[in-house]
Amino acid sequence: MASTAKSRWADAEEDAAFEEKRRRDKEKKEEKRRLKVIEKAKKEKEAEAARRAASTSNAGNNNTDDVDGDRPLKRRKYTPEPHDSRRAAQNGTPKERGEITAAPEGSLLRLTGGSLPDPCRSVERYEKLNDIEEGAYGWVARAKDKATGEVVALKRLKLDANDRSGVPVTGLREIQLLKDCAHRNVVELREVVVGDRRPIDNILLVLEFVEHDLKSILEDMPQPFLASEVKTLLRQLASGVAYLHGRWILHRDLKTSNLLLNNRGQLKIADFGMARYIEEDTSGGSTSHLTALVVTLWYRAPELLLGARRYGRAVDMWSVGCIFGELLTREPLLQGKNEADELARIFDLCGVPTDATWPGFRRLPNARALRLPPSSQHQQSTTAAIRGKFPLLTTAGCSLLASLLSLDPEKRPTADEMLDHEYFRQDPRAKQEAMFPTFPSKAGQERRRRRDTPNAPQRGGAVADLGNMDFTGIFGGRDKEERGAGFSLRMV
Repeated sequence: MASTAKSRWADAEEDAAFEEKRRRDKEKKEEKRRLKVIEKAKKEKEAEAARRAASTSNAGNNNTDDVDGDRPLKRRKYTPEPHDSRRAAQNGTPKERGEITAAPEGSLLRLTGGSLPDPCRSVERYEKLNDIEEGAYGWVARAKDKATGEVVALKRLKLDANDRSGVPVTGLREIQLLKDCAHRNVVELREVVVGDRRPIDNILLVLEFVEHDLKSILEDMPQPFLASEVKTLLRQLASGVAYLHGRWILHRDLKTSNLLLNNRGQLKIADFGMARYIEEDTSGGSTSHLTALVVTLWYRAPELLLGARRYGRAVDMWSVGCIFGELLTREPLLQGKNEADELARIFDLCGVPTDATWPGFRRLPNARALRLPPSSQHQQSTTAAIRGKFPLLTTAGCSLLASLLSLDPEKRPTADEMLDHEYFRQDPRAKQEAMFPTFPSKAGQERRRRRDTPNAPQRGGAVADLGNMDFTGIFGGRDKEERGAGFSLRMV
């Protein structure tokens, strides 16, 4: 017998009721949408009528001819009323009060307070002559202004194509700082130019051209500078650093390759890629946290090697001390292979830090795990070590160099104190700049120089972690030596 059961997929009464409910809901939504369209059209019509009425009223008040209501209104010019001019004459000029000035009859409203800066000119105004050198944050070339024939230096900023932020902060800081500086011992920024195709990828600084950098001169000189010439260079360096520090600027990469020297004996501080403004507290340290990964390794202060995040002008003065020693020997004073080796060379020259010579150094991040020899093992002072390394330097010179290379940042002199040091008042006096020797300009002939010297640390890199370094054997065998001025005698 066949089954007469109804299929489970057949339409039931509930399905029919559900479909009817959906149809009614859809009709209600369509009715609401239609009413909204009608209401919107009504409001637009009323607004258009109000605009036409206002246009007619304005045309009547201004004694102008009737215009078509569909024609868009022109922007009205702001003109002063006669009584406004009389009131301005009585109360002073609006510019003096910092207000908006009323434009004269028939002119547009204008704002006081300065105009927009001129747009950057094209680099095509300059003819490239030759490359000079390449640094960590850009390459430098010699160029000539096609209009005036003046020779300048073009520094192209290195931009990361993968960096979506655009111009790096180092480049922006360098432009800002150089535009704010005007000193005879600081390189001059003439203008900023861009390329024609992709300006964001081709930004160049137009700097005054200086014939030499101090590093190249020291490498090519057969004999070191005379004592009077060293004083001339140091005095100019201290003057430039004093100007920067007086304007709350830290250079943070002072080294001989960043010091330029022209053929008139004038020294100029250059390469502000790592410089920045700071705010110092009463102790000379920064009030904000800064990165410790600054300054080229051979000129980096010990507090930076130990991971200090708060530092001030003393880091630049340590670099000045390293440059002082390099001027005397024509070689970098502390040529460390890495951070640990650099710290070992510093301790070898300046002594092992103690709580007496450098209070609070143990609180620095990288100093907590250091194993140092007992303080009694090495009693020689920094001045005695420097006297043994530089036997021809006067007592005042040794004192100045020892103070600049003091482990404790608070004991280093400021740039102004350095200029008042007795070393510059003793004979031989500093040689006049006009009498300074001249050298062939390598920047005018060579294509590009690549030196076997470390570069400035890259921004955003990781600060070296010294870890558990053992410095206990750094002065091994020193007890068997007798030191004198300029020689070491080992007792047999």
